[in-house]
Amino acid sequence: MFRHRGKNRTYLHNLRLAALLSFIAGMVNSIGVLSVKVLTTNVTGHFAYFAEEMVGKRYFSALVFLLYILCFLLGSFISNLLIELVAKKNVRISHAAPMVIEIFMLVGIGIWGGTISNGQFIACVLLFIMGMQNSLVTMVSQATVRTTHLTGLFTDLGIELSQLFFYKAIEEQHKLKKSIYLRLAIILFFFIGCVSGGYLYNIIAFKTLLLTAGCLMIALFYDNLRTRFYVIKRQIRDF
Repeated sequence: MFRHRGKNRTYLHNLRLAALLSFIAGMVNSIGVLSVKVLTTNVTGHFAYFAEEMVGKRYFSALVFLLYILCFLLGSFISNLLIELVAKKNVRISHAAPMVIEIFMLVGIGIWGGTISNGQFIACVLLFIMGMQNSLVTMVSQATVRTTHLTGLFTDLGIELSQLFFYKAIEEQHKLKKSIYLRLAIILFFFIGCVSGGYLYNIIAFKTLLLTAGCLMIALFYDNLRTRFYVIKRQIRDF
């Protein structure tokens, strides 16, 4: 899912990446809303709240929303910075650094989130994590997949659905349908993640984030495990 780049990257790679990481984003979003009443997968609403607080001269509250925006930005910046630095030595593992950081941060909030009284701190951490993930998936998929921004997804989906009425060539229809299926997969798994996160949060609270960390660990080692599987399978066949 992560190691393949450029021409080696297939539609199936992007579909797997979209399904898994949009599911994680959905869970994190639900947990952010239920625990600290803050959306943690995008910053569009935070700009509106920031402007509202500024107009109302509630400057401290405005600074909090500005901090949320900057945390998401910082997460995106750090993620890409690490990818570029590691890629200079080994591009095949350049995705690993931001993923490892995201896993540790999810585990940390999952274990100690219930003991942290400052909800704004938790929101900042989750926004930072989602900024990292969004940057990672954008870089790996070459901007084909975005797992946290549903507004843009629904816009693109609406455009492509309308184009089905005008682009009648078989190749054009095939390309459009693949793109539509990919966007529907992101939306569907984000929704499943939101619902699952909501149910699980009511049962195990912040420990729900341990499941998201586990999903990321599976994703991190998926390519290596799959490669080893085929190597062993080939060895057994040749033997």
